Amino acid sequence: MSDLVLHNYYRSSTSYRVRIALEMKGLSYTYVPHHLRHGEHLEPAYLAVNPQGLVPALVLDDGTLLTQSLAIVEYLDEIAPEPPLLPKDPLGRAHVRMLAQMIACDIHPVNNLRVLTSLRTLFGAGDEDVVNWFRHWVNEGFQPLEKILASSPETGTFCHGDTPGLADICLAAQVTNNARFGVDMAPYPEISRIHAACMALPAFQKAAPQNQIDAE
Repeated sequence: MSDLVLHNYYRSSTSYRVRIALEMKGLSYTYVPHHLRHGEHLEPAYLAVNPQGLVPALVLDDGTLLTQSLAIVEYLDEIAPEPPLLPKDPLGRAHVRMLAQMIACDIHPVNNLRVLTSLRTLFGAGDEDVVNWFRHWVNEGFQPLEKILASSPETGTFCHGDTPGLADICLAAQVTNNARFGVDMAPYPEISRIHAACMALPAFQKAAPQNQIDAE
């Protein structure tokens, strides 16, 4: 698996998810940065790799392209089963996917860079408007997520039990991204506790945005 190539951007939360999974699995990879704010992901050379022009994109040793962070992470979990990122039982897997998708499907898509840029270019939103938009959608997702985590008997040190998995990967990346927009985490003690547990682990630390070669 030393021939894996990850096209990503240090500050992209979806890229962060994949980096965490790679580190947890102990898989080596080549890091290829694309500066999103400079539009490098829209250059012809990258579009030839990933026509969607988004990060992350994982290229396998035979040239196969995988995009979409959750699909990539689950692929890595299947080819390198230890440590597992999903529970063995069907209900447990559904629960973890539910938590992960509350972040990856409901919060992130409306808060990613191209949406925030469109708020400015299409609707004339200013900096304060963009920040308020970002915070609003985080809060819309984190309020129910906090309640579910706080009340679920499945919640342990991490989102599901006492080992980190897919949901924790999504949670950690989102909380890290929140910090750039000054999201108040005081209303979310359970999410904050789980995030702290994640960030105590070497894989999460090594994959963190500030520790990447393209960090600014």
